[in-house]
Amino acid sequence: MIAGYCWPNSSAGGEVVSLFASTDAEVFSVEVIRQGAADERVFRADFPGTVQERPVGAERTGCGWSPSGEIPVDPDWRSGFYLVRMSAGDRVAEAFFVVRAGDIRESALLVVSTSTWAAYNDWGGPSFYTGGHHSSQLRPLPKGFLAKPDPARHRTARFRDSLADMQEMFDGGYSRWSMAAGWANWELLFVRWAETRGLRFDYAVSQDLEREGFLDDYRAYISVGHDEYWSAGMRDTVESFVRGGGNAAFFSGNTAFWQVRFEEAGTQVVGYKLALEEDPVFGTDRESETSTMWSDPVVGRPENLMTGVSFTRGGYAHMPGSPRGTGGYSIWRPEHWAFEGLALHAGDIVGAEPVVVGYECDGCEMTLSEGRPVPTGTDGTPTTMEILGTAPAHLWETNEAPQISDIYVGELNWVAERLGGADTPQVRASFAYGAAVMGSFDSGEGQVFTTGCTDWAYGLGDEAVDTITMNILHRFGVASEA
Repeated sequence: MIAGYCWPNSSAGGEVVSLFASTDAEVFSVEVIRQGAADERVFRADFPGTVQERPVGAERTGCGWSPSGEIPVDPDWRSGFYLVRMSAGDRVAEAFFVVRAGDIRESALLVVSTSTWAAYNDWGGPSFYTGGHHSSQLRPLPKGFLAKPDPARHRTARFRDSLADMQEMFDGGYSRWSMAAGWANWELLFVRWAETRGLRFDYAVSQDLEREGFLDDYRAYISVGHDEYWSAGMRDTVESFVRGGGNAAFFSGNTAFWQVRFEEAGTQVVGYKLALEEDPVFGTDRESETSTMWSDPVVGRPENLMTGVSFTRGGYAHMPGSPRGTGGYSIWRPEHWAFEGLALHAGDIVGAEPVVVGYECDGCEMTLSEGRPVPTGTDGTPTTMEILGTAPAHLWETNEAPQISDIYVGELNWVAERLGGADTPQVRASFAYGAAVMGSFDSGEGQVFTTGCTDWAYGLGDEAVDTITMNILHRFGVASEA
């Protein structure tokens, strides 16, 4: 048995990261590996092992373990994601930390979606999907969040009507939630691709965005994969950055669907979701901080304002009970700068073979103008957003979804109740079928681009997906090595 976690999970050169581990081995080995274009081992040591109890309520208060050892962060280590591999015989577990940039910074910042990982973490107690409302980051992540042998083999969007892939994961000891959250699913794929091509950026974690002005020295902010849970402080930082002339690239989907709060000095993520009336700030002068959908009238700050799109007008694709479509985007505006170098025509499909449109997708209310889709603006999407590509998507009703948990309520039911006023067949029908939307718009002095899907990173390596991604990154000022 071996498990562990690091704190702080975001550090700078010259600081120290503590590793908290529990194992029945007398000694266990620790390797720290920066994961970029390739794995680079930067630290190795043997730490004394001890069994540390898993306390009741660990999901809320953390493990409270004693540190097993310390990892000094060398000032020469590049900003990046550092995997901590713990080994005791043939037993292996992973932890992580991110090294932030020092005084010399790159032009862009990739923020890994640690607040979303926390929401899905069911190590030691319920996640936000099985009845929990508080998630401590002072505990291990389940197996598969940080490392897995073949992410593409077990990606959610490839899972259709058979349980075989999921059963294989379970038999290997992987968490059922490890296809829905974690570094190994999306960010790692993007980072491997980008750094191999000489692209350079700095790294941070979700709660780093709580610091006012954290993005001020950058030209671009990057979100990748499944970036579902955002605090008000995170949104304030990104939206202020863009208004002031920064650029935001959302290679992600289901982005900022739920509001959360960081509490306990940033170690705890709070999210009441459907149980919003149980949230202590509900009905107070802090009601806008209620940890439910950003689009909920109680909050009144739809994520469309930041990203241009929302899961409430998108949904699932290439999943059970959802449209399969082509797996790619039908292109509406081939003349857009994002498609430069591709010689596309209207109606061409981008990203079909690798299935980029999945598994959770964001869209917007739209209508046709001169035969092409444009936003209506009624849902918060800027009317200036150019809709570049679309693909069919569908919100699940409770009885349509695969078995997720005994308390699962379909997003369609919840969206109908909260945004449509009633969970009735008529209201559900108005939200049931949406679209994944790829688009871009200006916001203040800055620019925003969204791919509108979680699985864009699985398309990297495809010529069209690569070209679009490079066009976005270069236009937004992401630096490349000479």
